[in-house]
Amino acid sequence: MPGVRAAEVDGRIRTHYLESGPADGEPVVFVHGNLSTSRFFEHLMPGAPERFRILAPDMRCFGRSEAAPIDATRGLGDWADDLGGFLDALDVDRPAHLVGWSTAGAAIALVARARRVASLTFLDPVSPYGFGGVFRDGKPCWPDFAGSGAGVANPEFVRRLREGDRSEDSPLSPRNVMNATYWRAGHREPPEREDVLVDEILLTTISDDGYPGDATPSENWPGAAPGTRGLLNALSPKYCDWSWLPTLAEKPPVLWTHGGQDVVVADGSALELGTLGAGGVVPDWPGADVFPPQPMVSQIRDVLEAYRGAGGRVEIEEYPESGHGPHVDAAEQWAATYWAFLESVR
Repeated sequence: MPGVRAAEVDGRIRTHYLESGPADGEPVVFVHGNLSTSRFFEHLMPGAPERFRILAPDMRCFGRSEAAPIDATRGLGDWADDLGGFLDALDVDRPAHLVGWSTAGAAIALVARARRVASLTFLDPVSPYGFGGVFRDGKPCWPDFAGSGAGVANPEFVRRLREGDRSEDSPLSPRNVMNATYWRAGHREPPEREDVLVDEILLTTISDDGYPGDATPSENWPGAAPGTRGLLNALSPKYCDWSWLPTLAEKPPVLWTHGGQDVVVADGSALELGTLGAGGVVPDWPGADVFPPQPMVSQIRDVLEAYRGAGGRVEIEEYPESGHGPHVDAAEQWAATYWAFLESVR
């Protein structure tokens, strides 16, 4: 798009990224989530205030960056360290404003624990207790965290990703999954733009070290527990945790934006095993007392209210008619909220 530049830099890994704005501008870093790339933020760059240097990297195993293996036992630690190395390689020597979409919400929280940041924006982030198989307080439903991680990924969807499927002939084609889960119901990007985003999804590294990761058999329902490699295991509550955020000694201002029609991160996510079991989609569900639908939004709210109670600043904005990506399906409103938040931080 006009004014957007693409480049690569060698930091902790070789990172492909998009950039706009002046090289000496106030740094803003947009970090994509699972099954996406930097180009899911590209449309926000041309209209950004001129004082900002906008950076959007492709994270490891996605887009055009190095497909370095993901050590799931570190949660999103590899992504967080990669972000730090990326900023250092670009000689960004002032605190950056970080935006983390979905999976990347956990990564930017970890960055804030390792270095000073100017602000944190959680854009429909993964729960502070990871994805799948936990009660509201973060306690796991099973000791081995069965029901989360790569073992519960849909094999047909993974196959279609591996084969580069661009079709619309199945609900599990990447195009249809994107349109059904990333945006509000009925939203479609313009055809040419939609093709670009589907092609970006298909750049995902499909492997035990990338997406979805390896799996471990379990005697507990639904029969699979997280392994130690790959992204979906890094998102498992066994390893993913940013519930400690209120304990940060230095508390950057926080903005939480959420789509009211989000089916990915929700109190009853359409992709989470507790919800699928309760709905009869996955058989032999042991019941809500054992494996309830995960209350993800309530968990985020609990942690951010504790952050506020500990002296941190928290702004919350919900977009009732948006899905998992309000920065796309409500782009103008989301951008206005975000730039106004940064102006207030300034």
